[in-house]
Amino acid sequence: MRFRAFAIALLAAGAVLPAAEPPSAQSPVRIQRGKGFPQQFHDPATPVKEGEMWWILSTGNGIATRFSKDLKTWEQGPPVLKDLPAWHKEVVPSQRGHLWAPDLIRVNDRYRIYYSVSAFGKNTSAIGLATGPVLDPANPKHAWKDEGIVIRSGGRDSFNAIDPQPFIDAEGRHWLVFGSFWKGIHLMELDPGTGLAHPERKEVRQIAWHEEIEAPALWRHDGFYYLFVNWGLCCRGVDSTYEIRMGRSKAITGPYLDREGRDLATGGGTLLLGSAGDRIGPGHASFVTRNGITRMFFHYYDRKFRGFSTLGSADLTWSRDGWPEVRENGAGTK
Repeated sequence: MRFRAFAIALLAAGAVLPAAEPPSAQSPVRIQRGKGFPQQFHDPATPVKEGEMWWILSTGNGIATRFSKDLKTWEQGPPVLKDLPAWHKEVVPSQRGHLWAPDLIRVNDRYRIYYSVSAFGKNTSAIGLATGPVLDPANPKHAWKDEGIVIRSGGRDSFNAIDPQPFIDAEGRHWLVFGSFWKGIHLMELDPGTGLAHPERKEVRQIAWHEEIEAPALWRHDGFYYLFVNWGLCCRGVDSTYEIRMGRSKAITGPYLDREGRDLATGGGTLLLGSAGDRIGPGHASFVTRNGITRMFFHYYDRKFRGFSTLGSADLTWSRDGWPEVRENGAGTK
């Protein structure tokens, strides 16, 4: 997920806890990992290839990392942040290092990792930035530098500063889409030189809203910007209601309209991927194009494994009128 105000408190231990507001959300669903269970994934970031290896970040202590040669079989890597920056506890005194919903982008000769620091049941949150030259920890150049806070939120704000995705538009301008519940999904411009908030263009735009919304992702195809979001609730195992919705716009700032012409800012959103078979509550989309084919990655709760949070993927095809459609290959992963 790109978390709302609750979190997955025991994700690394194989438990799935809810991440929804308001604080009166239902009790946690605890799932003990057993023999034969797949590797646990939650909130997969955009896959990045470095040399012969693919890397993917996800929610976890210090930001979880995994690597793969084929985008199918993954091995555990070390966390991005072994030591937490001091500002984490200044923003969220209860912070213990469990960081949510990272995503990354490479600019010039460095990776920029954006991630969420938040508190349960509140919009007391911040999006942090860490930078480094390589992903492979075996490389002598491997090191991550804390760049501080990109944006933060609190009780007086109408948004929740979590679930970040960086994006560079067709004109080369840098953006960050983020948000969860409250007043929905927001977009802000970044300084291309630093990766932090733009010092002059400070507007934070609301671009999507729903009663239960989070996990935004942008993708550009054939002259349109596509905005993908999650509706519903995550982190409840087989009772999760997550589903991926979408809209598109000619301008990155919107308005984003769904296939019926409804504005996502007022509750519109066309269904792209929902629950089916053993795939429950798919969410937190990320994308990569290889050999002209766009593949969407996401997590879902696998009914075969009592709702265990698992990495899924599916190729996208495009309709005649330019909308992405999922090429289904069964209930789970491809």
